Amino acid sequence: MTSTDLEASPRTRLEQLKERFAPLFSDIAAGASERDTTRSLPHEPIRALAAAGFGAVRVPESHGGAGATLPELFALLTSLAAADPNIAQALRGHFAFVEDRLVADEGPERDVWLDRFAAGELVGNSWTEIGTVALGEVNTKVAPDGRGGFTVTGTKYYSTGSIFADWIDTYAERTDTGQRVIAVVKARQPGVSLGDDWDGFGQRTTGTGTATFAGAAVEPANLIDFETRFKYQTAFYQGVLLAVLAGSARAAERDFAAELGARKRTFSHGAAAQASEDPQLLQVIGEVSAVAFVSAATVASAAEALEGAYRAALAVRAGELGVEEEEAANDAAELASAQAQVALTPLVTNSLSHAFDALAASATSTAKNLDRHWRNARTAGNHNPWVFKARLVGENAVHGWALPRVWAIGASKAG
Repeated sequence: MTSTDLEASPRTRLEQLKERFAPLFSDIAAGASERDTTRSLPHEPIRALAAAGFGAVRVPESHGGAGATLPELFALLTSLAAADPNIAQALRGHFAFVEDRLVADEGPERDVWLDRFAAGELVGNSWTEIGTVALGEVNTKVAPDGRGGFTVTGTKYYSTGSIFADWIDTYAERTDTGQRVIAVVKARQPGVSLGDDWDGFGQRTTGTGTATFAGAAVEPANLIDFETRFKYQTAFYQGVLLAVLAGSARAAERDFAAELGARKRTFSHGAAAQASEDPQLLQVIGEVSAVAFVSAATVASAAEALEGAYRAALAVRAGELGVEEEEAANDAAELASAQAQVALTPLVTNSLSHAFDALAASATSTAKNLDRHWRNARTAGNHNPWVFKARLVGENAVHGWALPRVWAIGASKAG
C-alpha cells in the first residue's frame, strides 16, 4: 500500500465520531477547572452533548443513532473524561439504560426508547438506598394508584446524573407482587425531588446526590422486570469508571506537561538550565504519559470483553447461541472489568500524585487547581472498592470461581 492509498483510505467510524465531538469536548475542557472550583453543575455542556447526539452513539443508525460499538463508546468516554471526568460519570446511568434497551426484545416498547435517545433525551440513575437498609432489601416501593397506573415512593442516594436527565432509572419493589423492577420515572414532575448534596472532594459536579420520590407517577409501560436487565451491567458500570480513571490520567498528562513546559526557573541543584529541560522532571511527565497510555489501552481491552457479552446477548435472542455460551461471555466481561479496576485504581491515583514531583510548590496553588485530577481519580477509584475485586479475581485464578455479577450495599442482617 502506498502513501497515497493511505491518505485516500476511508476514516473509521470512531475517527469520524471523535472529529464530530471534538469541538464540544474542547469547550467542555476549557470550563472544567472553573466548574470544579465553583461547583457549577454542567447543565449546558450536557444538554449540548445530548443535542449533538452523543447520548445516542450506541443507538442503531436505523433509529437515528451512530451505531457505535462498545469499544468505540468507551474510547469516546475516555476522551470526554479527559475533558471533564464529571460529565463522563454523569452520563454513566444513561448509557447503561441505553445498553439495557439495546439487548431488550425487539418491538414497539423498545423502539419508543431508541427514538427518545435519538431525540436527545437522557436517563439518570437512582439505585442505591439511603441509610442502613439491610443487604438485599429495597425500601423504594412501586404501588398501584387505583387508576391503572403506578406511583413510586422512596429515597435514593448516589443518583448520579439524574439532575440533568429527562428520565430516572429507578430500582424498586412492587407492593402488589413483590417483584423487583426498574421504574423509569419522568424526572420533571410533582413528587420528584433531586438534590445536589454530594459532598465528596472529587467528582464534585456529577450531579450525584439524593433523589426523593413521593408518590411520583410511573406508567405501566415503564415498569421493567429487573430479571430481564442486561446481564453484563455491573461490568458496564465499572467500565465507565475505568474510562474516568483513564481520562483523568490523560488530562493530568496534558496539564502537568503544559505547566512544566511553561516554567522558566529552576533550582540551583537541578539538572538543567531551566525546569522544562530537566531530564529528571521530564521523566516524571513521561511516567504519567505512560500511565495514561496503559490506562486507555486497558479500557479498550475491557470494552472488547463487554462487546463480546453484548454480541452473545444478541446471538441468544436470535437463537444462534446457547445460554451457557452467553454466561461465559458475561463472566469474561466481569472478570476483565475487575482485573482492569484492580490494576488501574492504584496505578492512576499514585501516578497523579507523582505528577506533582515534576513541578515546584506553586503547583499546589488552588488557582491552578491541578489537584482536581487526583481528587477525581481517587473518588472514582473508591466506587465499588477494588480491594474486594482483587480477592474475587484471586478466587477466580485459584479456584475458577466466577465473579458475582449483581451485588448490593447495605447493613448486614446478621449485624
